[in-house]
Formats: sequence, C-alpha cells, structure tokens
Amino acid sequence: MPLHHVIESQQFTVPLLMELFDRARRMERVVARGGTLDYQQKVMATLFYSPSTRTRFSFEAAMYRLGGRVMSTEQARMFSSEIEGEQLEDTIRIIGGYSDVIVLRHTEQGGAKRAAAVSPVPVINAGDGNGGQHPTQALLDLYTIFRERRLEGLTIAIIGELDHGRTARSLAYLLSKFERVKIYFVSPPELRMQPDILQHLEEHGVWYAVESDLDKVIRDADVVYQTRILPGRLANSEQLRRYTIDSRVLQVMKAGAMILHPLPRTVELDKTVDSDPRALYFRQATNGLFVRMALLTMVWDEKE
Repeated sequence: MPLHHVIESQQFTVPLLMELFDRARRMERVVARGGTLDYQQKVMATLFYSPSTRTRFSFEAAMYRLGGRVMSTEQARMFSSEIEGEQLEDTIRIIGGYSDVIVLRHTEQGGAKRAAAVSPVPVINAGDGNGGQHPTQALLDLYTIFRERRLEGLTIAIIGELDHGRTARSLAYLLSKFERVKIYFVSPPELRMQPDILQHLEEHGVWYAVESDLDKVIRDADVVYQTRILPGRLANSEQLRRYTIDSRVLQVMKAGAMILHPLPRTVELDKTVDSDPRALYFRQATNGLFVRMALLTMVWDEKE
C-alpha cells in the first residue's frame, strides 16, 4: 500500500499498520544479523528545530542499520539561515535536493504538513509543536502493544499532561481504528485531553472516559501509558504525586498489564518500577528502531 509522507496518525489504515508491523518484525531480524546494505545509496536528513535524543538517535541508527548515510542538525533554527529569516518551505526545498528523505521536528503545529507540501522527497514528522502530533512515536507504541497482545478489545489508561501531549494525541488516533477499544484519559482537570480528540473518538464510536482519579481506572487497564507532567504546570508537587506510577500502583494493577512511557521521564514514573516485568518502556524505545527502519523502507518503496 502506498506511503509517501508520514505526517499524522490519521493517514494509517489497519492494513497499512499491519504491513508496517510485518516489516518491523523483519527489521528485528535484520538488526540481529548486523544490518543490511540494501539502502547504501540513500541519504537521510534529520532537521530538528527543538532538542531530541531518543527520536533523532533512533532515526539515525535506523538509517545506518539500513546501510544509508545521515546529514543531521539539532536546534536547526539557531544553526541555519532561518535565524536570518529564511522560510521553512525554502529550507525544505533545498535540503530535499541533497537527500532522499527528511525527518523533521518543528516547533509549530502543522510544520510537517507545510514541509510536505513543497518537499521533493518524503517528509517524516518527528513531532510538531505543543499539542501537535508525533506519529512515529505512536506507531512504535502501538507496535509494542501489538507484540504482546491483540489490539481489539484493549483497555488503556493514558495518563499525564494530555492537553499538550503529542504522543497521547497520536496514539488516540491510532487506537480509534480498532474494535472494542476503551480509553481512559487520566489527568489533572486543567490538563485534560483536547476536545478535537474526544470528538474524533465519538465520531468513530470509540468508548472513552475523562478522569482525574488514577485509582478509579488503574485496576481495569491492560496498558498503562504514562506521560510526563512538567512540574511547572501544576500548583504543587502533592498534586503531581497523584499521577505517579510507583510501588503502590503496581500492587493494584493487573498481573498481565503493560506499563509504557514515551520517555524521557521525570517523577511520574518511579525508578523502582523498572524491575517489574510489566515495565516495557525500554523495550518500547528499542522497538522504535525497528519501526523507523520499516517506515523508511516503505516511503522509498512507494516512490520506486
């Protein structure tokens, strides 16, 4: 199935997701044998207008494992002509002439869509703005769940700073494509999920509930998807502790539940959780390598 740009979660159908996951499984085997040289003629440009460690390194490792080469910049606004007023569109047109794919993290919502409209090569959205999307993170999150259990009938608690949460928004869009999914959005009242996501779920017949009390939902969740709450966004640290996964929460969770986190974490995910077999967030991060390798091959296969 065709896949050119990767801009938002809504563009993925279930068959396209299954093709991606099948390729990701194959990429696990490719990495296990040391990589491939199949894409040694390809050049990837990573253009990040805000800092990133996991996403940028994951994409760059994916490109190297495929045999290709990387041009990279972080803090692109500071170290490019945009500091002198050059427009994003002009930057993309030029870098697209040097590379075969552009991985873009932009500070503005819709930045990736603007780039894709003018780019001569595929654009992959690596996160755009606060409250935008981060589709490749959501794809690796979903793949991590898929590797452990069926997606149909899933009950998931998505916790944290949901009003600005790119990963939570993107994952909600993907989950809406599967039958009998139940989503709990758990956050302080002032950080609730935005109405556009809730409207999308209603239009697609997806059950959801908006909660501020983690204890009400934690026993029911097959997946606990924890995200950060930046301390400055809440009035006091006591309020923040109400949304922390720690040993107390572990005692009431399902024995077979999964704990995921897009990382980086702060105090919302206690380090004592790391040794629990339900804690899969480091495996989740590793899965990002395989999913991003698969995405790169898919955008090039479509073009060729």
